[in-house]
Amino acid sequence: MPEKEIGFVEHWFGHIMVAGIKITNGPLKVGDTIHVKGHTTDITTTIKSMQINNKDITEAKTGDDIGMKMPDHARQHDKVYLVTP
Repeated sequence: MPEKEIGFVEHWFGHIMVAGIKITNGPLKVGDTIHVKGHTTDITTTIKSMQINNKDITEAKTGDDIGMKMPDHARQHDKVYLVTP
């Protein structure tokens, strides 16, 4: 499936398994599938929820800093891709 780079991991909060993601080429919506890829990271997941400043949102646009739960460990500077069907 084709992928489009939409951002990168700015921060990793391991104790709560949340990635802080900078959106550089939005939009990104709840329900979208993303692929997080890095030197040792390879995670594909569907977005169930995301937040900005601890408030739930349904869509993030270019320039937003979002937080989202991850099923596995992501690392700073990992690239985030939108998977398109």
